[in-house]
Amino acid sequence: MRMSLGPFLGATVGLCLLSACVEPVGSTGLAASEAATESELGAAAEEQPFEVWAIDQSNTNGLAYGGTVYIYNGQGLVGASGVNPAAAEVIDLGGATAALCFAQTGANPVRPHMLFFNAAHTHAVLSFVASGHVAIFDAETRAPVACLRSSPGADGARQAHAAVPAPDDSYILVANQNGKLLERIATDYAAGTFAWDQDAALDLTRCIAPSGDPCQFPHIRPDNAPICPIIDATGTYGFITLRGGGLFVVDPTATPIQIVGEYDATTVHGNGCGGVEAGGSMFIDSGGGTAANLDQFDLYRFPLTGYAATNAANTPPPEVVFTDPSPDRDAHGTLLTKHARSVWVLDRIQGVAEVFDVATNAHTGTVDLKGPYSSDPAPDLMDMSPSGNRIFVTLRGPTPLSGDPHASVGSTPGVGVIHVTANGRSGKLKAITPITNKDGSGVERADPHAIRVRRL
Repeated sequence: MRMSLGPFLGATVGLCLLSACVEPVGSTGLAASEAATESELGAAAEEQPFEVWAIDQSNTNGLAYGGTVYIYNGQGLVGASGVNPAAAEVIDLGGATAALCFAQTGANPVRPHMLFFNAAHTHAVLSFVASGHVAIFDAETRAPVACLRSSPGADGARQAHAAVPAPDDSYILVANQNGKLLERIATDYAAGTFAWDQDAALDLTRCIAPSGDPCQFPHIRPDNAPICPIIDATGTYGFITLRGGGLFVVDPTATPIQIVGEYDATTVHGNGCGGVEAGGSMFIDSGGGTAANLDQFDLYRFPLTGYAATNAANTPPPEVVFTDPSPDRDAHGTLLTKHARSVWVLDRIQGVAEVFDVATNAHTGTVDLKGPYSSDPAPDLMDMSPSGNRIFVTLRGPTPLSGDPHASVGSTPGVGVIHVTANGRSGKLKAITPITNKDGSGVERADPHAIRVRRL
């Protein structure tokens, strides 16, 4: 088990159970809210059918590339309990996907990392963080239909850490992490055409910010490796988190992509990867998990208006919703619960989710995922069932392939199923579906990372 969360919990959390900590409420109020949640579960049985796609980023067994996609029937996971395997469709990325990538780019895809569906949920977009590939799948047939590779950037490096489809399905915004480029793919899912928009790329090492400062510069933004592009629902803005701290707000449709908001590393800390839109704002976190910055847990709230290239730096200012300077903290995946009431932020090191009220910014509880099913779950990313009664979370393995091992080592690689309670303010880990990939010497290589719910 990791180190304790520190003294701040005693001041902010009033009631701690085995698997959940919530704000102090009367026993009648807690029971009533849990009963209300349980009463919703009957209706959830009639919810829209869905699938859960989870990515094991370890190589296909016996190969130096590939990986695996597991596709679970959603209702099968909703009813899961305990630690038990669940039936899944399996896509071996070392097969048809690797063959397509090699044919179209001359290189095999390595380390599948982040997964998103387009707005219509007809296609899946999978980025490979080690090789820089972006593979696009027909979600219904499971067939790869296109594979592209990001451009060589800083020092010849290229990575596709995250590739995020636009809300109107017209493009994919790609964070070329070690290449330090923000790139764009023009997309037409109906026609099946996907191509790099070469004129759109933004070089984050050489560009000049609207203030006149260099985009990358010591003490301002020292390391501009883009981590996650987070696009608002209208497609007006992209919020680009940076490994070394600071943040850019961009117009993702401009050619080239234009910076309309700039923030320095003092204002926004590094390694943010989670972001959700709620309450007319964009919630974005900052985390640890890199050798240069092992520990960090911050949550910011950015407005969705007021950006312009004529603004001063750090304008409009974000609200600091929460910060914890304690050691052994690592904010990562985020999620908005049903009815947009609460934002959950996972901490891989502590094995918990911190919960925040959208209306007030209050920290309302801590959901502890450690317990009888896992002493060190290392929760990474998550998504929610259509009814909102279950959250599905990837749990990292003992041999992590991304992020610093300080944050990313877990003991139970697989998909966790969290039963949501208290109207989204709390929950309990009800099940783990293990994922395994042992090499010839018996070492567990499975390292689940991306997870998304696809509505059918």
